[in-house]
Amino acid sequence: IEAANSGHPGLPLGAADYAHILWSRYLRHDPRDPKWPDRDRFVLSAGHGSMLLYGLLHLAGYDLPLDELKRFRQWGSRTPGHPESHMTAGVECTTGPLGQGFANGVGMALAAKMADARFPGLFNHRVWGIVSDGDVMEGIAHEAASLAGHLGLNNLIYIYDDNKITLDGALDEAMSEDVAKRFDAYGWHTRAIDGHDHAQITAAFDEALARSDKPTLILARTVIGNGAPHKNNTHKVHGEPLGKDETLATKRALGWPEDKTFYVPDDVRALWNVRADAHAAAHAAWTKHEAQWLEAHPDQAKLYRAMAAREVPENLDELLVAALPAQTDATRALAGAVLQKLA
Repeated sequence: IEAANSGHPGLPLGAADYAHILWSRYLRHDPRDPKWPDRDRFVLSAGHGSMLLYGLLHLAGYDLPLDELKRFRQWGSRTPGHPESHMTAGVECTTGPLGQGFANGVGMALAAKMADARFPGLFNHRVWGIVSDGDVMEGIAHEAASLAGHLGLNNLIYIYDDNKITLDGALDEAMSEDVAKRFDAYGWHTRAIDGHDHAQITAAFDEALARSDKPTLILARTVIGNGAPHKNNTHKVHGEPLGKDETLATKRALGWPEDKTFYVPDDVRALWNVRADAHAAAHAAWTKHEAQWLEAHPDQAKLYRAMAAREVPENLDELLVAALPAQTDATRALAGAVLQKLA
């Protein structure tokens, strides 16, 4: 951000604690194969904090070399100001307009539930996301949150970066509602934590994973621009580079080498390399399970392979009906009739 003299440092600094724990311990993915079908999805709905995501993708081992981080917000780079899907490996969702990522994540969680219903026992992934004050203000997020609660999408876990600061000033100048109570009313599980306390973060993630009936919103109270001694907890750190003096002061406050830029210590590299190996092993185990499942479910296998290849077979209606879990003849007939009309 400092090199580009453009960007939003506040969220990456403020969200670093819980984002690191999520990506290094909980997120189920394979940087060496970003399209693994049963990977967890991560949505940075607060897309203005894109450098947080790019840093995580780089550390995790995705195809995003350090040179691309150095070209942040430069023409032709793979690190644009807001994440763009299909441009940067590992970016699941294009985000920028607030509320957009929130709603997309709900759609992803619903799609995962539909896939599990169509191919029971094959998929078991979740959707994680980081949402901001701006996201929860948007109307589209209200509607999507209501739907997620109504459907009981327990595979959806959002972290609300509750830093009380907006681009223009303190949050209470624009919003005063109790976000937790609103999401409770939607049918979500909510939990408030200190977003810099690693024990609380871990406990909240574990609790969310154990839910079998509701989506989860973790309200993580954070300090925007955490570590910047003169600009933290102010709207100035939201969307403006720190500046040379404040950058040096931040490095000093965090115990970071002041004479290094784009610096990743060797022990950090080692930690993330170990995680990448573990993810590859989990992916290999799932691929073996996938082959066994397809052999055991020949009726669903043909549809699954067609969908995986993005092919649309001529008898799609028949395959969809056949792939349904055991149903009565009447239900199958009705489903077939509906699909025929749609065709």
